[in-house]
Amino acid sequence: MVPHPILRTLALAALAAVMLDGCSSRHVQPKLVRLPDQGHGELVVLTRSGPTTYYEGAQGPAGMEYDMARDFADYLGLKLKIKVIARDRGLMRALAAGEGNLVAGLAITSARKQEARFGPPYQVIHEELVYRAGTRKPDNARALIGRPIEVVAGSSAATALARLRPTLPHLAWTDTTHMQADELLFLVWQGLLRFTVADSNVVAVNRRYYPALRVAFTVGPPRALAWAFPKKRDTKLYRAAFRFFAQLRRSGQLADLIARYYGVTRFNYVHIHTYLRRVRVALPLYAPLFRSAGARYHIPWRLLAAVSYQESRWDANAESPTGVQGLMMLTNDTCLSVGVTDRLNPRQSIDGGARYLRALLDALPSDIPQPDRTWMALAAYNIGVNHLEDARWLTREQGANPDRWTDVEQRLPLLEDPWWFRKTRYGYAPGYTAVQYVNRIRVYYRILRHLRQTSGATRSLLFQLSEPAI
Repeated sequence: MVPHPILRTLALAALAAVMLDGCSSRHVQPKLVRLPDQGHGELVVLTRSGPTTYYEGAQGPAGMEYDMARDFADYLGLKLKIKVIARDRGLMRALAAGEGNLVAGLAITSARKQEARFGPPYQVIHEELVYRAGTRKPDNARALIGRPIEVVAGSSAATALARLRPTLPHLAWTDTTHMQADELLFLVWQGLLRFTVADSNVVAVNRRYYPALRVAFTVGPPRALAWAFPKKRDTKLYRAAFRFFAQLRRSGQLADLIARYYGVTRFNYVHIHTYLRRVRVALPLYAPLFRSAGARYHIPWRLLAAVSYQESRWDANAESPTGVQGLMMLTNDTCLSVGVTDRLNPRQSIDGGARYLRALLDALPSDIPQPDRTWMALAAYNIGVNHLEDARWLTREQGANPDRWTDVEQRLPLLEDPWWFRKTRYGYAPGYTAVQYVNRIRVYYRILRHLRQTSGATRSLLFQLSEPAI
């Protein structure tokens, strides 16, 4: 059995790079390194299909490994070709057979080091034993004896379990050759599989969308992720990879990638299910108004709708304890600045909120690129542009980049700390709340963008999904 295709597609789409136009604002751009021995001008990268590696998202190819491979190909002046290998065991065989120049996204193990040479590590992971909330949590590996466990054959998870055999000779598990780790995690979430072991980065991504997944303990020591290269071929490509990753780190792009694919707030199932229900019931009432305002102020209308859901849950009569009202929850001062006379009028509220967001986007320094510009404007919508500037000042003072959202979002929570906010011009602000605010809007926006790509029948099925039984 494989995961429900609609849920898998939703999860993958929501992991797509969060750029408004589907393009990264920063790529490594050194002098091109041309390698004459690379065949037909192609860099052939072998990898698996999955949320942490490579997949076809709503805006085209996506995945952290894909993004890095694309930039590496640009670095070399070559055309990228991705070749998907269905199973972990097949990756090393394909590399040895000369089917590709490198394998992307492998955990370094002793066995794999016998077959290939590894480039510089770029992420540290470990294997995790995963179970479902509501079932009994195993305290340690000994508690797994006699219990059903399934892992991907030939994976680092299988290797981690094999390392336990000398001390736990009766420990047994099933190696599957027809499913990947994210599919096994889905089965655990559905209550159809009791336990699995998977890489921590894969678990982290899937827990956003399968929130009943729980980690019992780690299995084995930490491992580094790296690219694997053939042992017996020219080392030009191997050496170029070290230079490429060094520059990727220096530029901050590696940190950006990790934050983009692993850093957005995780939502529980009930929250997402409620949102999808509101998309079906409430959004059609206001979608024409969002479209009109989006066209008028040159803002994607689905982004405006996502902001409105975060603000009011698309309730035109919403009112907060502080007195802000309406679909876009505008203050009296904001209403005066954007010409809104009736905050509870849906047309006026949406137009006023869009006009205000446009003003924030335009007010930010011109050096801030997209998509960082949009995320910062959303933070300013929540806590005000002055507090955002305080956070950008703190970012600059700490030697980070005030034009990069991943750097600024780390400093926004400092506006709640007296040690830091007393140094700023405008003082205290709920900075952590602002980070959550932006991240939630990003998730809502991604889902709306994905739903645009699906058929009416698919959307209907997605809206009807119910929580799996324990």
